[in-house]
Amino acid sequence: MTKRIFTKKEQEQLKCNPYVQAVSEKAITYTDEFKRHFIAENDKGTSPREIFEEAGLHVDLIGLQRISSAGKRWRAAYRQTGVEGLQDTRKTNSGRPSEKELSLEEKIARLEAKNQLLRAENELLKKLGSTRKADVEKEITIETKRKFELIEQTRRKYKLKRMVSYLCEVMGVSRSGFYHYFSEESVRNRFLQDESDEAVQAIILKAYHFRKRKKGARQIKMTLQNHYGITYNVKRIRRIMKKYGIICPIRKANPYRRMAKATKEHRTCANQLQRHFKQGVAGKVLLTDITYLTYRNGKRAYLSTIKDAETNEILAYEVSPSLHVEIALNTLKKLSKHTHLTEDAFIHSDQGFHYTNPQFQTLVKKMGLGQSMSRRGNCWDNAPQESFFGHFKDETNIKDCETFEDVKREIKSYMTYYNHYRGQWNLKKLPPVKYRQQLQQVG
Repeated sequence: MTKRIFTKKEQEQLKCNPYVQAVSEKAITYTDEFKRHFIAENDKGTSPREIFEEAGLHVDLIGLQRISSAGKRWRAAYRQTGVEGLQDTRKTNSGRPSEKELSLEEKIARLEAKNQLLRAENELLKKLGSTRKADVEKEITIETKRKFELIEQTRRKYKLKRMVSYLCEVMGVSRSGFYHYFSEESVRNRFLQDESDEAVQAIILKAYHFRKRKKGARQIKMTLQNHYGITYNVKRIRRIMKKYGIICPIRKANPYRRMAKATKEHRTCANQLQRHFKQGVAGKVLLTDITYLTYRNGKRAYLSTIKDAETNEILAYEVSPSLHVEIALNTLKKLSKHTHLTEDAFIHSDQGFHYTNPQFQTLVKKMGLGQSMSRRGNCWDNAPQESFFGHFKDETNIKDCETFEDVKREIKSYMTYYNHYRGQWNLKKLPPVKYRQQLQQVG
């Protein structure tokens, strides 16, 4: 007959009895006092059932089989060794062999093992970057699975089969976690995970190289969604990129950027924009600026653009080998081809000499546009335009261009990619042109 399983409620009820030391689902541990009481009462002729019932241990809860088995076990122990046989010796008897006197050979073997362990510990700490200096506290972070792998490598190298616990302690990880990591099931799961990750990596690389433009995790997510109909979580994309070393170059801020100053005969304009870039209408706020591009053998080209602040679309651009005022004038002339500009549209720029030049200002008025300028030396007043140049330099290959014509072709290719294919997080993950079209439909 199988013994019944105690429910949690029943376990709590039994624990309240002073004669019960511990309770689990399948067993009860009684106090030594109750065992002695049981033997004394049983010798007087009291039945095991009556003894348990009088102690508040009801047969319906414990079961007659358990009571009978416990009574037989205690009586046998009492007959063999007396009262001492009724004591719970599990705390004192751990099952480990007692310490014995080591032989000279065993002592030498232990010292050698200790030396190997110290070398292994030193190697592990070096891999973690520890300096072992009390006056230097350097926080090192490392993945737990990497620690497990380091422990296994060191264990195999120094043949430290019986010192896993110590190595785990050195690395600050659990021994059970180490063995679980290298268990057959865990290894199989990692193998299946790697297979899955490799398949995802191939898809991510397609987006990463889409239109031959390198991308970060968010740009990859939008490219997969817009052009491949695949939706991945950004965290998953970042994990795969980190795992396989897929790196998107991060642009560095240029603290030495200089703005060409207006001369005395040039006139500046008030800052009408006041950083209110998003006004809910396409073709109203136009941002313009010029940046320099360095290509092969230190040669320079200059790029002038006009950007719609609402949709981030590049409406017009001009590439020139010089900084002559014509670069700004030609960009403005190309803007006239766009028909979706609003009646109150205005163009915002810095106070560079191109934009304070009378020729430029005359052309702006002729086109029916207003004009606004940033405060002197304040690049934040034209931040979206600066941001575009940053992304442009990250994602193009201008440095590899051999000639000025190569530069122009690379810029033309990028402008098409940027306006029509490159999704943007703040534009509902759509490219600028598609976002403008959606905005005009709603309007």
